[in-house]
Amino acid sequence: MPFSSLGLSPALARAASELGFDQPTPIQSQAIPAIVQGRDVWASARTGSGKTAAFALPALLQHQTLALSQRPGGARSVHTLVVVPTRELAAQVGEVLRSLGKDLSQPPKIAVVFGGVSINPQMMALRGGADIVVATPGRLLDLVDQRALRLSQVQLLVLDEADRLLDLGFADELQRTLALLPAQRQTLFFSATFPQEVEALAQSLLRDPVRVDIPTDADESQATILQRAISVDTSRRTQLLRTLLKDPAWTRVLVFVATKHAANIVAEKLYKNGVFATPFHGELSQGARQQVLEEFKAERWQVVVTTDLAARGIDIAQLPVVVNYDLPRSAVDYVHRIGRTGRAGESGLAVSFVTPASEAHWHLIEKRQHLALPREIVPGFEPEEVAPTPVPGAADGNGGVKGKRPSKKDKLRAAAQAAAEGGDAEA
Repeated sequence: MPFSSLGLSPALARAASELGFDQPTPIQSQAIPAIVQGRDVWASARTGSGKTAAFALPALLQHQTLALSQRPGGARSVHTLVVVPTRELAAQVGEVLRSLGKDLSQPPKIAVVFGGVSINPQMMALRGGADIVVATPGRLLDLVDQRALRLSQVQLLVLDEADRLLDLGFADELQRTLALLPAQRQTLFFSATFPQEVEALAQSLLRDPVRVDIPTDADESQATILQRAISVDTSRRTQLLRTLLKDPAWTRVLVFVATKHAANIVAEKLYKNGVFATPFHGELSQGARQQVLEEFKAERWQVVVTTDLAARGIDIAQLPVVVNYDLPRSAVDYVHRIGRTGRAGESGLAVSFVTPASEAHWHLIEKRQHLALPREIVPGFEPEEVAPTPVPGAADGNGGVKGKRPSKKDKLRAAAQAAAEGGDAEA
């Protein structure tokens, strides 16, 4: 099925092809026609499925239509607002929009705004208005408060990674943003997972939406990711990683660790041993983070050691390998991590280090992902550690997988409810 059959203009169909989309992915072929028809869309698809282009192409088609009725040289008003949870995803969405729209007869003015950097250059860039704004919630509201941005003419609202938006505590900012938008608008809702609060938000925002659910096994790119699990002692993971990095095929590797401190330590140890490695995490400035990503894409770094900051919203073309140095807290995070490789039909490799202490945790990730990977042992790295004996009554035996044990917020809510009912509760 060619892009031209989805209701797009010839220029946009051509732009999609030039960007590397030979034919629409499942999320694109199902979502784009509904969006072009003006329907609200509620979409779910795995990372790397091409969902950014699924809403970017219709947004640019809308711009083409509106541009024909605008006065030349007149002030621009925002017709499309894309709200995302992180700076990296904002930059990536903006890059896709610019790439797809650069050869249009009247290219849109696209503003990408996020916190962590000075607001002044962003305010200057918004002089004269903008056609499309990609923003994180906090900075978006800052710009509205500074009267640098008006949202009263928005016709298309896109919430991208909606589950992550709520995960990061943006519920209040989202509600404030929604109050600034016209009641009559088209809304697109993209989320990888749909916990209860996400379902509630979608139902409150969308009018008779078209549901687009792309099962993992329906996405051809899933089959291109080879997954491996290697048993290794905790203390020998860095040495094992150095050994694996000698493989000529491991030209670029994204290594996931649990903490910012671990990212710094692992990257430093690799660098001291002749591996071009650098850390990537939230304590770096936005400029430094952007520089790391650009240099990694340009293959100036072989290894980037990162936290889950890079598990979503970062698109690195033809990334061959992802390594779970530390296992992710949840099965959902596992999917997002390995989804950094094997994107858009390319092949990829995802390697997870399983220590004796994390074996139970890995087993639960396997169970929730319907996996059954053999435990590999690399010669010279045979595990010698003994798994700790579980303490009776400690936690709930879920191996630390996020989503089963009550969070601090859950405990506080339970305590507040008990107090309201006149009972005694311990938080």
